[in-house]
Amino acid sequence: MAVTVQESLKLQLLELEMLLSMFPQKGEINLDEDAVPSVQRYLRNADGALPPQLEYSIAIDVGEAKVKVELQVLLPHMYPQVAPQLFARSNALHRQQQLQLNTRLASHVSSLDSGELCIYEAVQWVKENSLPYLENSKISSESASEEVVVKEALHRMWIYSHHIYRHELRKKIFDCAKKLNLTGFCLTGKPGVICVEGLQESCEEFWRAIRYPNWKHISCKHVENIETEGSIDNLRLFHTFEDLQFQAHGDYGLRNDYHMDLGQFLEFLKQHQSEHIFQILFGVEGKLSDK
Repeated sequence: MAVTVQESLKLQLLELEMLLSMFPQKGEINLDEDAVPSVQRYLRNADGALPPQLEYSIAIDVGEAKVKVELQVLLPHMYPQVAPQLFARSNALHRQQQLQLNTRLASHVSSLDSGELCIYEAVQWVKENSLPYLENSKISSESASEEVVVKEALHRMWIYSHHIYRHELRKKIFDCAKKLNLTGFCLTGKPGVICVEGLQESCEEFWRAIRYPNWKHISCKHVENIETEGSIDNLRLFHTFEDLQFQAHGDYGLRNDYHMDLGQFLEFLKQHQSEHIFQILFGVEGKLSDK
């Protein structure tokens, strides 16, 4: 007999409850405070729209030094019938080690019996198999420090969307930017524009996180990569991650007519030495009106 969405969501809540009892300390499991209530509301009234997918992270202590490896979890509505989206990350891992670790983790999860809850199994696998990657990362860091001064690079991504309105989506964008130490802005409305700047792996993780699983009409229009022997903070154009909103044209009551004032946006870009981005985003040259 086919498994329903409701049955899958009930299993997801039971699994999360079990994980919370196994990781009771503050900070061991992080999830949005409305994540579980949203699912529970849907289960009480399944005639409404589907709730946001359950998403949380688990901090795992690895080895005697208890190095933190974070397992990020995103559950499709039909999990465990459909495989979860898992990603392990750690500040102690270089990009290549992190990629290798996640490739092996994906292979292990795909080898498990389909239709079975598997997040705790994934946690145990990360705990038992991350140490070699952490040790290799430490060795390569020590070798690099003995040779030359390693150049840092500031990565900057310019992302365009047809529109950005939903509160839960905007919250996800801001939470993700804060977590990854990214600066920039999110322009709310129609069109929607996001800029993030920071370490390349952080920017790429941000891009992966916000567009999954299926954000239509979004694209990364332009990427900048600037090397420096100093701190990348000296290259940032933005000091925080800003919530950017300008006066809109059209009827405020009609959401689809909520067009942002692009003239004000062009002025903002000019103030941040990024006037050239306007043409890349919109295909036309920006011109400021004389005042």
